[in-house]
Formats: sequence, structure tokens, C-alpha cells
Amino acid sequence: MTRTLLTDKQYCIEKFEGKGGWTYVRLPEIAPSKNAPFGWVRVSGSVDQYPIKAYNLQSMGQGVLFLPLKAELRKHIKKQAGDLVHVILFEDNTPTEIPEELMLCLSQEDQIYETFCSFSDGEKKNIVDWIYAAKTDRVKVERIVKTLEQITAKII
Repeated sequence: MTRTLLTDKQYCIEKFEGKGGWTYVRLPEIAPSKNAPFGWVRVSGSVDQYPIKAYNLQSMGQGVLFLPLKAELRKHIKKQAGDLVHVILFEDNTPTEIPEELMLCLSQEDQIYETFCSFSDGEKKNIVDWIYAAKTDRVKVERIVKTLEQITAKII
């Protein structure tokens, strides 16, 4: 499987102001996905040779994505806001396993199931990752319902 290189260059680490503000790298040259929730782009690669896997680039709005830099990663590379980092990112379209509970929901309607199955592996992965990134079961259920509604809207 060939991997598409998205970027291989130096970036300045930034931080959103305020309590709980994210530390991140802005990636204006990578376009948001038209087929993923919130325009997310799934990537793998490295930051200062520290490997990252299955990261979602987040949207800043106006078509600009950013790579969140978790505290663990920043601690490992010994960098903070204002420092430069070398970022190498590849598109991550590896197939994902569909959790059984989601498959049960999808299979209640043949058309919904067939439509979901027609999505690319990357699209399926983005949907599953978005649903299961929920911090509570209630939010996970809401995301499954929203996914079913969005698939139904494509059918009609």
C-alpha cells in the first residue's frame, strides 16, 4: 500500500490562549477532507522523529487544519509553544475494524448498511474514529444516531 506524503517540513508550535488551550502546529497546505466529519484528515508520521499514528488533523476554520500536540509528545521531544519542530505526515487510510455495536445499528436497514459499505476505507475509518472518540456513552450514542441520519440523507 502506497502512502501519500502530505508534508515534510519545519513548523512553529503554537498554542490557543486561555485555560485548557491546545498546543498545535498549523498546517495550511493540507486541505480538509470533504468526506470526513469536520473535515478531519487522518494521518500518521512523526514530529521531531517521535512517531504518531492514527491522528486526526483538526479544523481551525477557513479551510485550515492543525495537528494537536499532546503533552506526552511535547514532553518526549522537549518542545513547547514558540519552538520549531520537523513534521512528516502521511495520509492514513488503513482499513479499520467496524465495532459490533455500530454494525448492528447499520444493519437494521439494508440501504443504510449498503451505503456505509460503499464508503472508502478512509471514510469508514473517519466515521468510526469520530464516534469512538466520544468521552461518554451518551455522546457515542448521539454520534451513532447522527451518522445514521447523515447516511439516510444520502439515500433519499
